[in-house]
Amino acid sequence: MPDISKRHTYTTEVVWTGNRGTGTGTYRGYGREHEIAAPGLPVPPIPGSSDPAFRGDPARWNPEQLLLAALSQCHMLSYLHVCTVAGVVVTSYTDRAEGTMEETGDGGGHFTRALLRPRVEVASAAMVDAAVGLHADAHRLCFIAGSVNFPVHHEAEVTVAAGG
Repeated sequence: MPDISKRHTYTTEVVWTGNRGTGTGTYRGYGREHEIAAPGLPVPPIPGSSDPAFRGDPARWNPEQLLLAALSQCHMLSYLHVCTVAGVVVTSYTDRAEGTMEETGDGGGHFTRALLRPRVEVASAAMVDAAVGLHADAHRLCFIAGSVNFPVHHEAEVTVAAGG
């Protein structure tokens, strides 16, 4: 029997805001705009749409970007945790992730890969090797990476903070 104390449930709400007066009467006649919220929580809604390639608003987040952002966030948070436990002091972290999605002939599609490019700064040169190696542990612990069915690769770069 699973340990219920280790089970977490998340709730979101997506509300379509793209009805231009005629609903989905025609493919070009409705907007893809929507808002993503977490009911009952004091977080601002995220403005969403579809990718501009699918008639979406480029000024709003699309699901593909949000999936990639979730992978990047989860890896970063797992990485900061494993560094703390290992005594590696991270002073800066930036990731410019990239994902590839391929459309299928039936109008669907799927991600084929994600590439995370963490740029990490550590407090001391003595921490660099451990900092590089800990990305594998972070990947293994990342809840989101463990939930997707495509490979998530890493091209990490670790530098030393000034004076370290």
